[in-house]
Amino acid sequence: MASLWNRRTALRGLLTGTAAVSTLSIASACTTDSQPAISSLAALKNNIRQSVCRWCFQDMPLDKLCVSAKEMGIQGIDLVGPKDWPTLKKYGLDSPMCNGAEINLTDGFNDPRFHAQLQKQYSEMIPLVAKAGYTNLICFSGSRRGMSDEQGWANCVRGLQPLMALAEKHKVVLVMELLNSKIDHKDYQCDRTQWGVELAKKLGSEHFKLLYDIYHMQINEGDVIRTLTEYHPYIAHYHTAGVPGRHEIGDAQELNYPAIIRAIKATGFKGYVAQEFMPQQPDKLASLRQAVQLCDV
Repeated sequence: MASLWNRRTALRGLLTGTAAVSTLSIASACTTDSQPAISSLAALKNNIRQSVCRWCFQDMPLDKLCVSAKEMGIQGIDLVGPKDWPTLKKYGLDSPMCNGAEINLTDGFNDPRFHAQLQKQYSEMIPLVAKAGYTNLICFSGSRRGMSDEQGWANCVRGLQPLMALAEKHKVVLVMELLNSKIDHKDYQCDRTQWGVELAKKLGSEHFKLLYDIYHMQINEGDVIRTLTEYHPYIAHYHTAGVPGRHEIGDAQELNYPAIIRAIKATGFKGYVAQEFMPQQPDKLASLRQAVQLCDV
């Protein structure tokens, strides 16, 4: 099982503050002379666009991951910030879930102590995301630290509300990730879909949505297909991984990913499903290719 340290450390390593960003769109990047010639080896249906999370392949140079992803038919790389966006653009890949404004996974919008810092960082990052041609920027509730659901909602609204007008102006969506508090992220507050949905209702903005992590929500609440079907208007993005263990998503774990992806497709979802598992097979790229093909329903 991937440790909590792995993701926290990887995400910290991927935070990039306000590094310079290329203003080229992905479409224009695909037509430049510097664009490497890569033809997809995967004949995918592409009913659901797929991405892959950078941190799961952190030991691999980003250029290599981009080339391999492109060959598989993957269209984006998740959880990268401004310093890596030019590399994605070079290969014609999207950044479907940007990062770089968060403090960490535990110090989030549910604690007023962090509001000033978070508001400053997100105010700086939102225009950069928009300028780069992207839409989604990740955020976190933070740890509960003994507070009630009601207090957590109230604090998150206080912290996030001042950012909603800026997000709307730049057509950026702040996307709060649902994480399990049972195994991987003890005490995390946004650990149930209904909690996140209630926060979205209180904010009342189309520029705040949820990242439904299938792995995390299977651990904390189960009932994956019914839940995502009911609450799909509040979901902007999905992550995958096998349960238990956060490894490959094939038949060695308990989730039926083809059925889940078909259910996502049935909601009319037009965003991305990102692979976020830690490969156990020696050939990590073979594991990724198998996952992509499994989810190509």
